Amino acid sequence: MSKVNMSVDIAGVHFNNPVTVASGTFGSGMEYGEYVDLNRLGAVTTKGVANVAWPGNPTPRIAETYGGMINAIGLQNPGIDTFLSRDIPFLKKFDTRIIVNVCGKTKEDYIDAVEKLSDAPVDMLEINISCPNVKEGGIAFGQKADMAEDITRAVKKVSKHPVIMKLSPNVTDITEMAKAVEAGGADAVSLINTITGMKIDINRRTFAVANKTGGLSGPAIKPVAVRMVYQTANAVKIPVIGMGGIASAEDALEFIMAGATMVSVGTANFNDPLTTIKVIDGIESFMEQKNITDIHEIIGCVK
Repeated sequence: MSKVNMSVDIAGVHFNNPVTVASGTFGSGMEYGEYVDLNRLGAVTTKGVANVAWPGNPTPRIAETYGGMINAIGLQNPGIDTFLSRDIPFLKKFDTRIIVNVCGKTKEDYIDAVEKLSDAPVDMLEINISCPNVKEGGIAFGQKADMAEDITRAVKKVSKHPVIMKLSPNVTDITEMAKAVEAGGADAVSLINTITGMKIDINRRTFAVANKTGGLSGPAIKPVAVRMVYQTANAVKIPVIGMGGIASAEDALEFIMAGATMVSVGTANFNDPLTTIKVIDGIESFMEQKNITDIHEIIGCVK
């Protein structure tokens, strides 16, 4: 039995440890279940789900880059009805919290999906506001503070679950966005989502992904993510879930010391499906070595 307390609480939800997975890198855990004991994770954060099925972007949709990868999957998903009948029953078999990531192209899409999740036995919703808002000509909900606040307020009005707003780093000032969603009633924020990037295939003389641009993730973005998590944690009173290039316990501890209550492992899952377990074990052994009895002693300890 461990001597250290790694449990955390966010918006009244209790997590056995502060480690979850970044949406879109773990499915709903089905693909990883044979490698990873899902009972060991603080939570499983699902791939983004919309009110209707989305086909996603044309292929190729993924390209490897120095220090990470670019993806332009386009939030392909089977839609909320399939998700409710297939994915939730699977996740309920495990002793882990369930965070459902929700995406949409209009405010009405988000509201519809959130309402359909009302009676689902899940713990929290994570609202992806990096989706292009079709009514605003494609600008993401998370790139204008007033739009971010508006979508947060609309979702909170109908949600029966605590709401995490997932922030885009593709903005001038991340704290402005964090304050906007806090004003809209968000229970927590998660950041960062991917950074917009591009890769060119010099032999084919064209873009490496069909969408031209995609989301850069992986170790290359970690210093940016740590900085944004630190700024956000010191700008708002709601809890922060940190992510962006976490591949080890050391990486995760940087985010925690910068102010993150929880952390999400993303791209590293593709490289090593056991990364989450190694991060959990690594945080625990770090705490034991340093005589830290409670994770709260180091959350936001760097000022």
